[in-house]
Amino acid sequence: MSRIGRKSIVIPQVVEVDVGDGYVSVKGPQGELSVSYKPNIQIQVREGKMELTCEDQGKQARALHGLTRSLIANAVQGVSQGFERRLEIVGVGYRAKLDGSNLQLNIGFSHPIVLPAPDGIEFALEEGRRTRGEQEAAQKIIVKGIDRQKVGQTAAIIRSFRPPEPYKGKGIRYQGETIRRKAGKAGAQVT
Repeated sequence: MSRIGRKSIVIPQVVEVDVGDGYVSVKGPQGELSVSYKPNIQIQVREGKMELTCEDQGKQARALHGLTRSLIANAVQGVSQGFERRLEIVGVGYRAKLDGSNLQLNIGFSHPIVLPAPDGIEFALEEGRRTRGEQEAAQKIIVKGIDRQKVGQTAAIIRSFRPPEPYKGKGIRYQGETIRRKAGKAGAQVT
């Protein structure tokens, strides 16, 4: 059995779980999600916990057992608390603003980039505080939603517009991400 798949999922009081034939429907205060699963996995809900078992012990079956448990646990957490991913914009003149539900990015191109919010995703902005050693305060973009995969994918798309460069560190990065910096042209001499 999969080590992850053996762990039980604790279901909060505010979450309703409906196990159907080939799918699990999870409903909570944030919204509703549905997760499909393979027929060789059995799901039992009792006393506020969900247990997943798998009869087949093949490598593929064990992998799907752990994957299914993780997807259902993410759905339970998403509909009860939600997920968020924070990004920082670092660079002189780099800005983000909200235009309705769309995110508009001015990140050094000749035109602003407009990203419409996908279904179930919200954008929020937060002004950063200047710390010692920083020339400019980093503006923060917050991506919120109930589907963990969608939140992560949307944050990755935003980061891909202007990934952080290694010389000055300018660009869009995840909050807390460490950028390996390069020295630059320290050895150049004029003769």
